[in-house]
Amino acid sequence: MKYLIYCLFLLCLISCQSSREELPPPNILWITSEDNSPFAGCYGDEFATTPNMDALAAEGFLYTHAYANLPVCAPARNTILTGVYANSGGHQHMRSYYDKSGEIGFYPRMMREAGYYTTNNSKEDYNINPEQNENIWDESSNKAHYKNRPEGKPFFAVFNTTISHESSIHNSIPTAELRHKPEDVNLPPYHPDTPEMRHDWAQYYDKIEDMDQKIGELLQELEDSGEAENTIVFYYGDHGGVLARSKRYVYETGTRVPFIVRIPEKYRHLYPAEKPGTHVNRMISFVDLVPTLLSLVGQEIPDYLQGKAFLGEQKTEDPEYAFMLRGRMDERYDMSRSARDAKYRYIRNYMPYRVYGQFLEYLWRAPSIQSWEAAYKAGECNETQSRFWNTKPAEELYDTENDPWEVNNLADDPEYKEVLERMRAATKEWMLEIKDTGFIPEAELIDRTEGTTAYDYMRDSGIDLNALIDGANLASNPRKGDISFLEEMLNEEEAASRYWGATGLLILGEEAEEAAESLRNALSDSSPNVKVVAAEAMYHLGYTEEALKALYEVLETPNSFARTHALNAIDSIEDSAESTQQAVLDMIGMVGEFNRSHYDLRAAKGLLTKWDVDPMDHGYDMNW
Repeated sequence: MKYLIYCLFLLCLISCQSSREELPPPNILWITSEDNSPFAGCYGDEFATTPNMDALAAEGFLYTHAYANLPVCAPARNTILTGVYANSGGHQHMRSYYDKSGEIGFYPRMMREAGYYTTNNSKEDYNINPEQNENIWDESSNKAHYKNRPEGKPFFAVFNTTISHESSIHNSIPTAELRHKPEDVNLPPYHPDTPEMRHDWAQYYDKIEDMDQKIGELLQELEDSGEAENTIVFYYGDHGGVLARSKRYVYETGTRVPFIVRIPEKYRHLYPAEKPGTHVNRMISFVDLVPTLLSLVGQEIPDYLQGKAFLGEQKTEDPEYAFMLRGRMDERYDMSRSARDAKYRYIRNYMPYRVYGQFLEYLWRAPSIQSWEAAYKAGECNETQSRFWNTKPAEELYDTENDPWEVNNLADDPEYKEVLERMRAATKEWMLEIKDTGFIPEAELIDRTEGTTAYDYMRDSGIDLNALIDGANLASNPRKGDISFLEEMLNEEEAASRYWGATGLLILGEEAEEAAESLRNALSDSSPNVKVVAAEAMYHLGYTEEALKALYEVLETPNSFARTHALNAIDSIEDSAESTQQAVLDMIGMVGEFNRSHYDLRAAKGLLTKWDVDPMDHGYDMNW
């Protein structure tokens, strides 16, 4: 009897395997939306109107812990395209156009090599030199469609909707026309209760509803094509958003995304759980998408890929963490790294001397953040709401189950010491493993990677990344007793170490007075990034003339991101001397015509607006 049962079991396995081999390769449809967190009924949001998303979740598998690795579009999309963390490739800074390494491929080409017809409708914006992503799709335009494929060929198709993009709240819809009423909005605890804040939230929920309708149209189009039963459907948002303290910030509101996968019955062997309608709690993030695609279509996963397949024959064990990061956001420098496990979020802030709410021209187009800033300046914000306008702690730790809006920082609570140390160690291990390029400031990295790429430089140069990370960790949370060590860092041959040494002394403020001579020497450093940080530190110590001279010198350098860094410092020190204004105007004249990569000009425009200086009076038209 046992032998008979074994034989029947074996025959069943062989039959199942045979039927799988006879299956045609599945089509794959990606529907993506921009700038939206899981504001959907299927995620428990009762205020949201998302019938199509909800129906898709009932027919598929809803991922409860899905994350963008960066909380802003272009670097997040870079990670999706390559399967490599943006900070590993040197692409973490918003709208940067650096070359990618020749070792790194693009998933559309991989899918084409696997026999798929690939279409993209139509967002690219991959945060690399655009020449490198030419012709990677069979079609990439607003007319690209899987219906154009050769007969009998499987398709991989992307449709991206911008309906819920941040820009959707820049112009206010009349309140009477809103379908979601401002008075019914449940505001996060960190947002003040202003009319503009309620209005922007309500308008955003309207845009989510409109976006959901577009999802429904795309799904219906697939149904009408007769290909639904042959097609695996993915829906996800490209990062969180969009009201202030979400997009661009490594909190749940900036990184957690809706993520649903629907798999046809004939491919049930690919189900991540027993049956459709199930919630899947596995930690996934965008870096996992390329290996998952290759796993689904039976292709070998290259060793250089940094994510883990969460579907298909090559699916891995569930990971413990998802990792996220923040770099330069348009014209504003900041640097954070984050780890998320099933319960907690850990954040390491490497520029804690900058406030959360740095002015950023594009973000400030929303009426809601303008009203938040006005309420803060009028003294109308409570402690939680005021925090956004203050400098950051070096470390943050949140219990996301009990504190979903992440307002109660547990990093200094002894009860959570073990969690803090565990997640701190995991974050460092990740940064070392992927060879994080972010510990070399952007302008410095540009200068030293001419003729190569940041990814290759980190692997070929022999740079001691472990020492850099240790130095940055100390510098971002220094004690007075660390001054001698920080001064030693200022004298090291490695410019990035000097940068972090200067950073530690800047954070110490007046306590760093004994290091003034070391900082003075750094004002003539060969690295403009070191000069900028040393100048800012010296300015706060009262050596204003020397500090400003160094900053003006950096404004004359040919590296636009060094100039952007200097302008950030000028804004932070609140210096508006006539000589400073003239130095900024002279820089504008030197740069000339504006283009989208000129973040130095965006930063300069912000300063002139702050100083109430009309560039037209000086012959500069900056109405862009």
